Amino acid sequence: MKIGLFISGSGTNMDAVIRSWRTGRFSRVEEVSFVLSDKPEAPGLAKAARAGVPALVVVRLKGETREAHETRILEAIAPYEVELIVLAGFMRVLSPHFLSRFKGKVINIHPSLLPAFPGIDAQHQAFDHGVKVTGCTVHFVDESLDGGPILLQRAVERRDHDTAEDLRLRILAEEHELLSKAVELITTGRYRVNNRYVSCGEES
Repeated sequence: MKIGLFISGSGTNMDAVIRSWRTGRFSRVEEVSFVLSDKPEAPGLAKAARAGVPALVVVRLKGETREAHETRILEAIAPYEVELIVLAGFMRVLSPHFLSRFKGKVINIHPSLLPAFPGIDAQHQAFDHGVKVTGCTVHFVDESLDGGPILLQRAVERRDHDTAEDLRLRILAEEHELLSKAVELITTGRYRVNNRYVSCGEES
């Protein structure tokens, strides 16, 4: 199976997925076909290029509708014929226009235990709320904000002397591992979705 990665920033989760592919961790991933960003200044693009993965940039133009922008994204990625899109720090909400082309084949990594703390800056949201436990989630993407069915989660405890940055970095380390685990589950078909609940380790 061919997969594509979407990013908007530094691309550390992207880098973790590419490393997993290069080291043979994925049993069914033929290639990471591209890394796409909506931001030309995203540092992750240079990382992708250094890893030998094509880096694509599709910026949303001034006054352009979301659907028009997504049409150009779909046109840019069409030649690669990927079967799974992995949002690895992509900071735009995809519309039904895009998602209908990849129904059930778009996953996202989010730095909280959803449904708690959706949206941006989730680590600081959790820290400021005073939680004892937070973590990260890989979920299927639907039209809602971080609201699709949950595939995998991993808890991270907040320590008494943590700063917000300490907590963010420990969550990020778990994200790297969890996202690669999710890619392997999806690409091997070892999951089932029943009324939003995702059973892992079973053939779909």
